[in-house]
Amino acid sequence: MNTIDEFITLVSDEIGLSVTAADADRPLGDLPGWDSLHLVTLLSIVERRTGRAVSLPDVLQAGSLAGIYRVVVPSPASGAGTPSGAVRGPA
Repeated sequence: MNTIDEFITLVSDEIGLSVTAADADRPLGDLPGWDSLHLVTLLSIVERRTGRAVSLPDVLQAGSLAGIYRVVVPSPASGAGTPSGAVRGPA
């Protein structure tokens, strides 16, 4: 799950919602059939696949599938996943 397209495919395949990359930036409430149970299911799937806990407050603020993707698959430049105060190695 390295790209937004792979993430959208995960949502479609695992949750059963008919979504495409064109839906990535739509508000979650505008996705046909979306409800809070889908969010909980998606978080569970992502945590199981990545082996990392996902911040529920961050996901709730995301507002779209693209936003959730940015929370669960942070860019290397964001420093996400590095404990506070830890020093990152050379790039």
